[in-house]
Amino acid sequence: MANFKPFRATKQMKDLMAGHFREVDEASRDPGRKVAWCTSVGPAELLLSLGYTVYYPENHGALLGASRKANDFIPLANALGYSPDICSYLTSDIGSYLAKDTPLTKAYGLPGVPRPDVLVYNTNQCRDVQDWFSFYSREFGVPVVGVNSPTKIGEVTQPLVDGMVAQYKALISPLETIAGTRFDTDRFREVLALSAKTTRLWKACLFAGRHRPSPLTFFDATVLMGPAVVLRGTPGPVAFYRELLAELEERAAAGVGAVEGERHRFYWDGMPVWGKLRELSAFFQELHTAVVVSTYCNSWIFEAFEEADRGADPFEAMARAYLELFIVRSDAVKEEVIGRLAREFSVDGIVYHDAKTCPCNSNTRYGLPQRLKEKSGLPYVVFYGDLNDLRCFSEEQTRTNIEAFVEQLGG
Repeated sequence: MANFKPFRATKQMKDLMAGHFREVDEASRDPGRKVAWCTSVGPAELLLSLGYTVYYPENHGALLGASRKANDFIPLANALGYSPDICSYLTSDIGSYLAKDTPLTKAYGLPGVPRPDVLVYNTNQCRDVQDWFSFYSREFGVPVVGVNSPTKIGEVTQPLVDGMVAQYKALISPLETIAGTRFDTDRFREVLALSAKTTRLWKACLFAGRHRPSPLTFFDATVLMGPAVVLRGTPGPVAFYRELLAELEERAAAGVGAVEGERHRFYWDGMPVWGKLRELSAFFQELHTAVVVSTYCNSWIFEAFEEADRGADPFEAMARAYLELFIVRSDAVKEEVIGRLAREFSVDGIVYHDAKTCPCNSNTRYGLPQRLKEKSGLPYVVFYGDLNDLRCFSEEQTRTNIEAFVEQLGG
């Protein structure tokens, strides 16, 4: 029997998220305010500094998955020509728009998704975001602008940084025109400083998972990361993550683990299966196994924001932060990052999620798990599923594979 242990800080998080969605809804209906839709690892800090209220469609995609409404909507986008093989955030979000149905209505009372004044993307996660935003540009008749990031990055070199800085600066003029404001470097620095504080605290919360037993798991973190995704660059998440960190340290000091009788500790690579978070969390509890660290939740740790605090050029700091994103790095860098975190968190094995519609965030297809096992000796298991499209996920098969993997570890 699973024993979920809710965090006290969860109420503050729910209030923060509700406030965010109500604010963006109000802004979309106020002629004096401007709403920008932004990819989740896009240049949100630049938009906030220009006074935009920012909405994140990928977060909506995750809500569609978690609420298990995604599979109702994906076929609507497929019928419009968007393949079942492309990002299921994209297809479920566009399908939701076509159906005029959103979980934001039940959760926060919003009549629909907020209307954008501009759409701003960064292709550092995948090229799908550009096509996704272009759909809405045609629907709403608003501009779509963005930056194109390099991929397979080894060392983050100065020429790469310079290239991104030039693209960010090229966004300023059109964004100023739409916002009706002038860019202010000092305000940009203030926003970056708030993002730096959030990312510092979010990292400290995640790294509480190094304690044995771990006071939180990957499944907790996928929910608790919401404010770091949609509210970084604002004051709200700073207070929330301070409270959460204090609670995690309290649990760690008292020896309170998220998983009763923790026997094994795993690393999770790849996307969550949003529609099965609770079931998988309970399943790992039954196995007395804590998933203590993940690629996904760590992706919202942007340490380069700190450089702006130390006097570096703010555009360079933002460029480095988003170039250092795990998903755009070379396999050699990914192997180093996963191996290092596996050691720091004392994991016994790695679970790789090969997500059918998210090839960029599935690190199983070109021999990475095998190479990493050869270097580190860490055993691994791969399961096949998807972030939103549950037709691609067999819960029974996944449970069988992971149970067998845990049995092999013994203990």
